[in-house]
Amino acid sequence: MRKRILLCLASLSAAVFSACSQEAPVLIGGPEQWRFAIEETAGSVQDAYAQRFKQLIEEKSGGEIEVSIYPYGTLGTSDQVTELLGMGTVQFAMASPGHLGTLMPEVQVFLLHFVLSDDPVANEAALNDPDLRKELNVIYGEKGLRLLSVYSEGWMVWTTQKEIRRPVDFAGVKMRVMTSPLLLAAYEAYGASPTPLPYGEVYSGLQLHMIDGQVNPVFAIQEMSFYEVTDWMISPRHAPFITTAVTNEGFYQSLPPARKKLVDETIAELRPYIFEEQQRYNRERMDLILERKPGLQVVDNLSAEERAEFRDASMGVRDQFVRMAGPRGEKVLNLLLRAVKRAKAGDGQ
Repeated sequence: MRKRILLCLASLSAAVFSACSQEAPVLIGGPEQWRFAIEETAGSVQDAYAQRFKQLIEEKSGGEIEVSIYPYGTLGTSDQVTELLGMGTVQFAMASPGHLGTLMPEVQVFLLHFVLSDDPVANEAALNDPDLRKELNVIYGEKGLRLLSVYSEGWMVWTTQKEIRRPVDFAGVKMRVMTSPLLLAAYEAYGASPTPLPYGEVYSGLQLHMIDGQVNPVFAIQEMSFYEVTDWMISPRHAPFITTAVTNEGFYQSLPPARKKLVDETIAELRPYIFEEQQRYNRERMDLILERKPGLQVVDNLSAEERAEFRDASMGVRDQFVRMAGPRGEKVLNLLLRAVKRAKAGDGQ
């Protein structure tokens, strides 16, 4: 089986190089080729990040570097892209905690509910806390990856067939979630029946009542038209969708100092850009949803009492995370909680 996987990846690598040679031939004296794979489709928040990265790198390098962007599915699954990154076939990639968890269980801390606050500004500062980032840098580095960015793509929002304001309202609700033990445990704790289902089957699953609800950021809900086959859209602000941008550590270390500086400065410039951009994306996509389905019932936020019930129900999942991720996972969780506390107090970076 391992041999088969390696053969598939080798074949995929060859296809990548072939595709690149067709789309952007590397001629003698031509631009240096950097490849950036994302986990979402064109027009997504991740695509906005990658496109801005491409623009800045190409402009600042004076055309000496050309960045090619590969949307989800172009180079295979997220796991395959991570392997291609490790092989050096891809130089940059988005890598969300959902699929990185099998490689680095500690990063699944970002899947936990009610760990971050309900203030996006404080969360942005917490995700960039120096102590937290220092620990994450070590974890990623052990796997041959260099962590570039950790950022939010917006609140995870429920679209359902019924109003849900308290855990008791989840009774009997078949809620589609990603195949993460922590997410399954979270919705079980809320009283729902968590139901893993491939992303591409969620719309039909809702339409055929195989599931009763799903959870995603607003831009994804609009993009995939999930609002068309549900009656309610509820934002409990229990968790934002967090992703990370990474590069191959060996590739980064092989760069001359000027190239490293170019990458570092570009990543720093992208931090405020993507924070504003994801807010704009979600705001505009919400307007589109309401325009196309004016009868949709929207709950923009739960009351403090309602959120407290969900928070209390979710606490046991933290213990499960610690058992799964071990002492270092517990350290990351405590660093994140401390970072949030500092950010809310105005001490964030």
